[in-house]
Amino acid sequence: MTERHDHHDESADDSTPRRRVVGDAGLSPDDPVNPILTMQEEEADGIEAGVIRSGRLAGRSMWSAIGILAIPVLLQQTLTALVGLVDKMLAGGLPEAIVVAAMDGVGIGSFVGWFVSIALGGVGLGGQALIARAMGAGDGALASRGLGTTIILGVAWSTLVGVVMWFGVGPLAALTDLTPEASRHAVDYVRTMSLGMPLCGVMMVGSMCLFGAGETLKPSLIAAAVNVVNVISSWLLSGVSLEIGGLQLPNPGGVDPLEWGVTGIAAGTATSWTVGGIITLAVLLRGVKDLRLELPRLRPERSIMMRVVKVGIPTFFEGIAMWAVSLIVVGFIGRIAVRAAASGDAADAGGLVGAHIITVQWEAFSFLPGFAMGTAAGALAGQYLGAGNPAMARRALIACTVIGVIMMSAMGVVFMLFGRTLTSIISDQPIHLAEVPRLLFICGTTQAFFALTMVLRQGLRGVGDTRWTLLITTCSSYGIRLPACWLLGIHFDLGLAGIWMGLMGEIVIRGMLFLCRFLHGGWTKIEV
Repeated sequence: MTERHDHHDESADDSTPRRRVVGDAGLSPDDPVNPILTMQEEEADGIEAGVIRSGRLAGRSMWSAIGILAIPVLLQQTLTALVGLVDKMLAGGLPEAIVVAAMDGVGIGSFVGWFVSIALGGVGLGGQALIARAMGAGDGALASRGLGTTIILGVAWSTLVGVVMWFGVGPLAALTDLTPEASRHAVDYVRTMSLGMPLCGVMMVGSMCLFGAGETLKPSLIAAAVNVVNVISSWLLSGVSLEIGGLQLPNPGGVDPLEWGVTGIAAGTATSWTVGGIITLAVLLRGVKDLRLELPRLRPERSIMMRVVKVGIPTFFEGIAMWAVSLIVVGFIGRIAVRAAASGDAADAGGLVGAHIITVQWEAFSFLPGFAMGTAAGALAGQYLGAGNPAMARRALIACTVIGVIMMSAMGVVFMLFGRTLTSIISDQPIHLAEVPRLLFICGTTQAFFALTMVLRQGLRGVGDTRWTLLITTCSSYGIRLPACWLLGIHFDLGLAGIWMGLMGEIVIRGMLFLCRFLHGGWTKIEV
């Protein structure tokens, strides 16, 4: 990629404010902007004409900024994935009489947890994009107003999501063809989690706003505390005794795992969300560099709210589109299980949803570098665009994508070589040991394209290009993913492996679509 730099007379005093011209975007992301207003001034060396003006990234080199942003997020996401792993291990350690049904029920609970991330991520990303632009431009007042409005929106929206979770989990369990026992576990799990939603909203939305300001260390430390609380409380409240590498860890809680096991796991999650929300609020009120939550700002400003929602709504619908597709895929898996039961293959009739979820849980570890690099790409590119420097925004996205591809590809090799070992850490059920290793092998072959999808999508969303990410994700998911999964998994009777072939094949195509959007360059013209 070639970049054009205009050289200017640098003999003027350094204290003289540099001129920055901002274009007025059209009605769609690719509408032409005013050709006069979009003349941009870029220095030959680095970001001198488009330096980030405030926040933790002010004056940093690109590589330094990537490290500041990505390393704490990588640690945070690693801890989060470990908590999800512990939850699955706790469910897998429940008494033999309920373990398979409990794993399926907790698996549906995991999809609901994903819905929570999607619902709150839309609001949080809108705030992140606005704050990133404000920080890049040195507009602290706008950043503070955006923070206050986003937090209020997050609390209101997360409370509504909690109500939807409470009343919607029953129909959801029926939709996915769970057994009656698995459905009961799913309802108990999700309704218990829903009680912690208001403060979960503060934690998730507040963290994303801090990302926009270039502050990733404090959200990561909060996540560490939340994850410790989650692991300890879920273990104590579930009554499950763990066995790790031959080491027995008896549960001192005195809780009957047959009666309270699944509910206790979810109660630990709700407790940790509450703790995380309180700590996040305290951090925001105390403030970080050039950004602090001021009590008078805790009210929705209409103009700010519309700017947040403008970015957030496409993100929300993009996530919902992916979530709905995943639920339909789980329905396909349910049909495969029903077909196996009808043919008399009882071994394959139960536990397929659990096998799918175990694979997804391990796959989440490959997401870690992709998500960290995507978060860094979105926050850094957003601040560079706010500073009027699209060339550095492009460089940041390229650098983060290359790192993500290398790291996720390495994880793919681990999945391909050690699938059975990874499976046995969570479950020793025969159906899981039979299915999960080959699913992990299929997954491992496409991790480079998964990295392309994750980093570029996160980066484009972070700069506000959410309409195009919505379009690409929706068209690819419904036009390619669902037909491929149905064709391979059900029509050609390849079972769960066929489903995963369809999933991973679509990821390859989607990654190329996001690459095309990045190369097109229309995202540099987006206004937030």
